[in-house]
Amino acid sequence: MRIIPWMNTNEKKKIAILGSTGSIGTQALQVIEEHADLYEAYVLTANNRVELLIEQARRFMPEAVVIANEDKYEVLRDALADLPIKVYAGAEALCQIVQERPVDVVLTAMVGFAGLRPTISAIKAGKAIALANKETLVVAGELINRLANDYHADIIPVDSEHSAIFQCLAGEVSPVEKIILTASGGPFRTFSHEQLASVTKAQALKHPNWSMGAKITIDSASMMNKGFEVIEAKWLFGVEPGQIQVVVHPQSIVHSAVQFADGAVKAQLGMPDMRVPIQYAFSYPLRLQSSFERLDLFRVGTLTFEEPDTRRFRNLALAYEALHEGGNMPCIVNAANEIVNRAFLEDRIGFLQMSDVIANTMRKTSFVKKPTYEDYLQTDAEARRIAEEYVGAC
Repeated sequence: MRIIPWMNTNEKKKIAILGSTGSIGTQALQVIEEHADLYEAYVLTANNRVELLIEQARRFMPEAVVIANEDKYEVLRDALADLPIKVYAGAEALCQIVQERPVDVVLTAMVGFAGLRPTISAIKAGKAIALANKETLVVAGELINRLANDYHADIIPVDSEHSAIFQCLAGEVSPVEKIILTASGGPFRTFSHEQLASVTKAQALKHPNWSMGAKITIDSASMMNKGFEVIEAKWLFGVEPGQIQVVVHPQSIVHSAVQFADGAVKAQLGMPDMRVPIQYAFSYPLRLQSSFERLDLFRVGTLTFEEPDTRRFRNLALAYEALHEGGNMPCIVNAANEIVNRAFLEDRIGFLQMSDVIANTMRKTSFVKKPTYEDYLQTDAEARRIAEEYVGAC
C-alpha cells in the first residue's frame, strides 16, 4: 500500500462521501467534524433522503452535493439556492463528481449493487477508495482488483472486520495461513430452526451490538452480511476460500484476526464503533487521537467464540458456495439477496424463505465463468427478475 501524498502537506484532505445520509456516511461526518483541521467534506451524496442531505450541506458546506433520485433535484436545488454549493442529480452525476481533481478520497458508503459503477469511476480517476460498500467486491472483485492495479488506486477497507485484518497485516511480510472473520451472530444466534421460521422484521432489526441501516442489519441477522465479507476478504487480501474462517463472537470486541505461517495469531480489538475504522481509513498510515469510547477489558470480562451453524443460517453456506463457483455467481447471490432482503422488510417473505429464493436463483440464472462489466449488469438484472418470481410464489 502506497503512503498517500497528502500526509506530507498542510492541506486538508478532501473527502467525497457516497451515501452521506446512511449509517456509515453520518459517522464519517462525525469523524470529519472532530478533525476539521485535517478533513473537509468536499462532496456529499444521497439516494433519496433529501432533507437530511440538505441539513448536512448547510452544516458542512461541501463543494457539491448529488441526489441520485432525479425527482428530488428541484427540492435540493431550491433549498440550497442561497449557498455557493453545486447541486447535481442522477447516477451519471455520481460517477462524474468522484473524478473531480481536488477529491483525495472517495468513501463508498452506498448500499448494494448501486455502488459498483461510481466506485469504478473513482478508481479510474486514481482516487484512494475507503471501501464501505462490500457489494462492489462481492459482485466484481476480480474486475475491481485489476482496475485498482491498472489505475494505481489505493483501496482501504472500512468494514470493521476487514479494517481489523488490514491493521493486523500492517508491517507483516510473512505468509498468511488463515484469516479469522468474527461475527456477532446477530439477534437470532440462539434461535432454533423452528423459531427462525416465525421471526419478524422488528426482531431482525434489533442488532445486539451495532447500529446500522435496515438492509445491512437484516443481512447481519441472516448471516449473509458475513458471507459477503468472506467474498470481500478473498479479493482484498488475496487468500483462498479455505483460508477464511468465520467465528461467532457475540461480544463484538475482537473485530477479526490473522493467523500466520508460524501459527501466531494477531487480532484487533476495540469497542463496536464504526468511527474507528472510518477514521483509520482516512488517516492511514497514521493513527489520530480521538474522543471515542475506550475498550475496558475488565468491564467486558469474558470473550467467547463459537462455530457458525450453516444449517440454521444457510446464507453463509451459499456465499461460500458462490465464492468456490466463481464467475458471476457472487453477483447472482448479491442480486437475489437484495430482492429477498427488501421482500422480508416488506413482509412479503419469511426469514427462512430468503435462503430458499437465493438458492433457487443461483440454479436458474445464467452462469458466466469469465464475466465482463456488461455481464455483471445483465446478470444483476436477470437474477433480480428470477428472484422476484420466486418471492411471488412464496
